[in-house]
Amino acid sequence: MKASRTPGGHYRISQKDLGSFVIEKGMYPLADNHSSDKKILIVDDDPGAQKLMARILFDEKFETETASSGYEAGIKVARFKPGLIVIGLFMPEMTGFEVCRRIKEGPETAHIKILAVTGYDNPENKGLIMTAGADDYLAKPIEKDVPLRHVKTLFRSTVMEKIRINN
Repeated sequence: MKASRTPGGHYRISQKDLGSFVIEKGMYPLADNHSSDKKILIVDDDPGAQKLMARILFDEKFETETASSGYEAGIKVARFKPGLIVIGLFMPEMTGFEVCRRIKEGPETAHIKILAVTGYDNPENKGLIMTAGADDYLAKPIEKDVPLRHVKTLFRSTVMEKIRINN
């Protein structure tokens, strides 16, 4: 890692270089376990899908909460303050498309990453959810390693965005 030396003999690393190192090594800011960088809200009307995703994420030490509808998701976003939302596309009352659009339009929630997961994989649905503001898309059925790769990539991009803003 690149470092500079001060006249007093101390070493200094730029925030940008440190951020690049953290990303390259797959490290995350884990010191604050209550940070939104480890919180994931799982929004799906299928309890089995909720449990499966929660179990996969729990194994990687992510803090999760679940919501069964778009309305419940809105309440939990305000209280839980997740860094990422894993959302299904088709739910009663409010679709994942609408939830995604509302989250991305809100000035206090626009930064939240959204991973859309669906069993209705087709180009039209993918285009609609990405246009609504989703950051990534995953088709069911899912295997354990696949959603973890997507989640970690989204959190890495969040870290990089924070580094860019601070420089």
